[in-house]
Amino acid sequence: MNDKQETYDEVFSRIKGLIGEEDILDWVGIMATVACELHTAFSYYHWTGFYRVVQDDVLLVGPYQGSHGCLSIPFSRGVCGAAARTRSTQLVRDVNAIEDHIACSSTTQSEIVVPIITPEDRLIAVLDVDSDDLAAFDAVDQQYLEALCKKLGQLYASRHPSSDPVMP
Repeated sequence: MNDKQETYDEVFSRIKGLIGEEDILDWVGIMATVACELHTAFSYYHWTGFYRVVQDDVLLVGPYQGSHGCLSIPFSRGVCGAAARTRSTQLVRDVNAIEDHIACSSTTQSEIVVPIITPEDRLIAVLDVDSDDLAAFDAVDQQYLEALCKKLGQLYASRHPSSDPVMP
């Protein structure tokens, strides 16, 4: 196990401790906690946050850490939109090579975006992490962030029946 994996394990343990024992789970509070824990744990995480599905084919900014984020992103545009549209992780080593990259910050050089999907296949959000460093993210980041987002999707589904209206 390398240092990065150990750091992810420590962060996940803290997240579990912070949100795992609450009887009433507030989804916005969970997203804020996760964004904070991830952002402060890794020096190459320069923007860390969530974009929520609040209407058909549009993501709206949720809790985040870092400079301002885009307020809304259509599924048809950018890396976050691609993750939502395809329901698959987008690992981008150089955002300048992506034709429709949405530059919420001109300093962003690389990005990873992971969809959060419930076990019933309901897309509820994407986790977006930007870095000012080229090729900042790798397979280790992808593996851990996908595992985290899978758990978040399960947690959301356990507290929000699929018959709920679009998430707040």
